[in-house]
Amino acid sequence: MQDLSLEAIEQNKKLTFAVKESTKSRFFGKLRYWWGWIVAAVLLIIIGTPTIIVFWILGKKEWLYPYASFGAKVWLKSIGVTVKVTGLENLDPKENYVFISNHRSYLDTATLFLFTGRRIGLVAKKELLKVPILGVGMGFVNIIAIDRTNAERARRSMEKAREVMDSGYSFGVFAEGTRAMPGELLPFKKGAFHLALQTHAPIIPVAIKETDWMMGKKRGVAYRGTIEMVLQPPISTEGLTIEKDLMPLLRQTRRAVAEALSSEK
Repeated sequence: MQDLSLEAIEQNKKLTFAVKESTKSRFFGKLRYWWGWIVAAVLLIIIGTPTIIVFWILGKKEWLYPYASFGAKVWLKSIGVTVKVTGLENLDPKENYVFISNHRSYLDTATLFLFTGRRIGLVAKKELLKVPILGVGMGFVNIIAIDRTNAERARRSMEKAREVMDSGYSFGVFAEGTRAMPGELLPFKKGAFHLALQTHAPIIPVAIKETDWMMGKKRGVAYRGTIEMVLQPPISTEGLTIEKDLMPLLRQTRRAVAEALSSEK
């Protein structure tokens, strides 16, 4: 267990944890990294393109969700990833949640999408919309891109997220807004907490561990391993307001994520 800086949590500053280093071959790690992206491209072209076109013509965009889940599972498996989830007992099957997670790797997105035990939408970076096929398919499975450089567009995106939740989905947000470097927890942005307070949905703090050494930012390698995703107990937003409670809610959620990350081995 690592010591946490209470001041850094209270002031929403960057936290740094010990970084685990892989003892596996970096050469084979690079091969596995590029193999993973080749698999992703093949899935997108062979499965993604025809299914997106067919479901668009039929007006059944929601039918894409099982195919997206299948693709995400195959991609994780191609890299040699298994996922261990703890805390599912904290979830009420009848409740929709805002899952607020840390983010250190591309692996986190597939993990959060697949392993919460329910259908969720996700917030993604606007650059993903420019990826051929993928950008269109994202909208079919309620993955919403946010342009953080434009306040009005960001606000409209969060309104869309609220509509998704109103239709019966939960929502997942990487509150740091970008991937952190290995061992880091960046300051949380406020958008996820606006969404939770506007929809009165409970927040589930999520800590995703091990992905930074397995496929960390700017490392260019991918290693076999087990991701641990920890779902912390829900934090109620009932009766809270944006004006008075947003920052205390942000700090409480970030503290729960940090405490789970601090137990990394």
